[in-house]
Amino acid sequence: MSWGILLALIGGALSVTLTCVGSAKGVDMTAEAAAPVIIDDPSKFSKLMILMLLPGSQGLYGLVVTILLLTQIGVLGGSSAVSFTAGFLYFLACLPIAIGGMVSALLQARVTVAGVNIVSKKDSESGKAVLSAAFVEFYALLCFITSLLTVMNISQLGL
Repeated sequence: MSWGILLALIGGALSVTLTCVGSAKGVDMTAEAAAPVIIDDPSKFSKLMILMLLPGSQGLYGLVVTILLLTQIGVLGGSSAVSFTAGFLYFLACLPIAIGGMVSALLQARVTVAGVNIVSKKDSESGKAVLSAAFVEFYALLCFITSLLTVMNISQLGL
């Protein structure tokens, strides 16, 4: 195995692992905050479920980048000859979603926990809670798009 493949695989592993860790913790934080509200009023479950799911999207973004990376370097269906330089670039391309995705999932969880408090007091305002969390999601999407486009285009450099 070449150093290029190894670096690319480490980038892919970080991409999916860090985003999934952030998402799992974010979903956990929100679900923990939502549990007492659901016990008191089960009719609020569907509104709270949306808030619980939001921090989980970053893990999916990391998975998509990793699958694309594995395809680009030939691990999924193809040859797997990757130079050290290309491997290093793939590694760097995974960092925006790996780090940005993890951090945004954790920060989004703080917003969704606050949203749980909004829904617990006035469930008619759940849209505001979801919208607030969506603002944080925007930055996860920027990281995702950056990693996605970079991973897709490294092979065009001819390294």
